[in-house]
This record gives sequence, structure tokens and C-alpha cells, in this order.
Amino acid sequence: MPAFGANSGVSYPRTIALTFMLLGGIAASFTATAAPNYSIHQIISIAAEQNPLLNIYKAREDAATASVITAKTYANPELELQGGPTRYRTPGGLGSSGNWVVGISQPLDYPSVRNAKIHMAEQNIAVASLSTEVTKRELITRVKSAFYDVLQREAFLSLTEADYKLLKDIRDRVKLRVEVGESPKYELIKANTEALAAERDYQSAKTRVMEGKAYLRGLVSAAIPENFNLVGELPIASSLPQIDALREQMHDSPQLKQIRAAIKTSEANLRLQDELRNPGLSLKAGVEQDPDLRQFRIGVAIPIPVWDKRSGPIAHAAAELKEVHAVLSDRELTIQRDIESAYQRYLIAQQQVSAFEDGLLEQAESVLKVAEAAYRFGERGILDYLDAQRTKRAVRKDYLSARYEYINAMLTIERLLGYELLEVKP
Repeated sequence: MPAFGANSGVSYPRTIALTFMLLGGIAASFTATAAPNYSIHQIISIAAEQNPLLNIYKAREDAATASVITAKTYANPELELQGGPTRYRTPGGLGSSGNWVVGISQPLDYPSVRNAKIHMAEQNIAVASLSTEVTKRELITRVKSAFYDVLQREAFLSLTEADYKLLKDIRDRVKLRVEVGESPKYELIKANTEALAAERDYQSAKTRVMEGKAYLRGLVSAAIPENFNLVGELPIASSLPQIDALREQMHDSPQLKQIRAAIKTSEANLRLQDELRNPGLSLKAGVEQDPDLRQFRIGVAIPIPVWDKRSGPIAHAAAELKEVHAVLSDRELTIQRDIESAYQRYLIAQQQVSAFEDGLLEQAESVLKVAEAAYRFGERGILDYLDAQRTKRAVRKDYLSARYEYINAMLTIERLLGYELLEVKP
């Protein structure tokens, strides 16, 4: 056994140090390249906390809360100071040759105006809060859809990868049989063609997975690294209620609640604009000092709506109220239409999933096994076996697509109704 020492040219401590450095470098490289795993709950939690769009609406909600403080705040008083020289028009005047005036005024809103301002500000809070709720619900639904879309694409990738490896193996076996003269050359050409097509599908599936992950990351937050993995599976949800029950639940949709809150805000604004024709008064008090006379004054200033009766702002507020009512009617029709459309897509996808699970998947697998056995025993050619393989692959892809469409239709109804229909497993 060779010894490490002076004769070997490498010292023992130095060897140990190099070994630990190498192991440390390998561990650091593994840590740096390891992609984190995220479940659906983790993805939703990160999106709810760090999504920029949701943070915008939360900031608007804070601004609406601050507007209530503004509406409840009284106007600041005004202090007036004046002074100047005095010139007597008649000779013999006595006293100081200067004068000054000190006055203070306090603007006050009428109670009706003040209450209208506060009520409108409080309604703005309700609108902002519901806007945040609607945005959050839509964000969660889109995140769920994107999450399951990535899972579906990864399932496609696994399927195409398995097909690619299988067809490569078939091509190698066919090549061997052609070389020994057991099969005609056209079988090798066909096997090469199928293997190239499988490789193309495999590379395309890899690109689609990367695209889906990039879209999901853009929905959630930049805090998620570019390289990450998802943990989960496509769920199988329970059946939806009947369409009539969904139409009845449509009344509680957050989108409709948001518009109804906007209607109340517009009504409060119309009331405020009407009250502002007589906004309030100003209490005044002051002292005026002339050379020979000091005067104390207390009074009130009241604006008189003679020229400006606020006809324009009142008409504008009335038009806005009319517009919001029209938006509510339009939104009700749109939500009802979208629910019915999503429900029909749900029924179609449900039937397709049931058809696949009740027999189509097993039939495609059985046909492939029969074709494979026949090919191995020389009863059928490579073309029949490849056709059976292609049929099975197409059936699996259609099954995955039907499952995702089934989930996506339910998520659409979730977004419109505003509550969870699709149970997510932890």
C-alpha cells in the first residue's frame, strides 16, 4: 500500500483538506441546483401575499379607509391679521396714528352635508374591499388553473418520454431484425419515422412545461425561483349542483356585490352633490382697533346659491348612477351566460372522463398488448404494433385533456360564484 509522506510528494493533511473541499463543492453544487417543491396551497399562499396586482387593490382599500378620516375631519380655522396707518380727515384728531384688525373664522358643514361625506367615504371602503375580494378570488382561480395546467403538461411530458424511450427500443430491435434478414427494410424506415416523431413530441412537451411554469410564476410572484417543481395531482371533484341551483347562487357573486356597492356609492355621491348647494357656514369673530375706538365683532357668513346651483355636478352624479345600474344588468346577464357555458363544458368533460375511465383506457391498453404479442410472435407487422401504440398514446392524451377541462370548467364557475367548488387536497 502506498504511503503518503515525503517520498510520495503529497502530504496526508493536504490530501484530507482537498477531499473535504471536493465534497463541500459537490454538496454546494447540489444545493444550488436543487429545485424547490411547491404544493397548491403554498402557491396560493404566496400569491395571496406577494402578487403585485392584489397588493395594488389592498393599497386602494387602505386609501378608502383614509378617506373616512378625511370626511370626519373639520376644516381648519382661518386667522386674519391686518394693520396700517391712520390719517385724520379733520384737524385736531387725537390718539394713535395706526389701526389694526384681528379676526378668526371657522368653516362648518351642515350636519346633512357632513353625514353625506362620511356615508360616501364608508361606501367607498365597501367597494374597495369587495374589489380586493373579487381580485383575490380571480387570482386564486387563475393560479389553480395554471397549477393544474402545469401538472397536465408534466403528465404529457411523462407520457411522451415513455413513448420516446419505447420507440427507440423498438427501432433498435427492428434494426437488428432487418440486419439479420428477419424483417423488410421498410419496417426500419417506419420505426425511424415513429421514433423521430416521438422525439419531436417529447421536446415539444418539455417546452410546454417550461412555458406553463413561466406563466404560473408570473401569476404568483417573482419570489419563486425560475427553476421549481410542483407537487400534486389533478383532482377529481364531486358533481356540481344543477344549473337552476347555480343560477340562484349567482345573486351572491362577489362581482355583483361589488357593483351593488358601487351603486350605493353613486347614490351617496348624488345625495352629497345635492347637499353641497348649501354646504355650510362660517363663524367669524374679530377685533378692530381704530385710533379712538376698539370694536368687537361676532358674525356668520352663509353662501347663497344664486348663480351656482351645482346643476352640472348633480346631473353628472345622476348619470353615473344610471350607468352603474346598467353595468349591474349587463354583468348579471354576462355571469349567467358564462355559468351556463361553463356548466355545459363541465357536463361534456364529465361524460368524456367517465367514458375513458369506464372502458376506453382499458380497451386501448388491451389492443396494444394484443398487437405487441402478435408482433413478437410474427403474426403481425411493425405497422400494426405502432398503430396500436399511437392509439394508446392518443387516448391517454385525450383523457388528460378531458380531466383538465373538467377541472377548468369548475374553476370558472368558482370564480363567477365566489366560493370553492373544487376541493383541493393538502
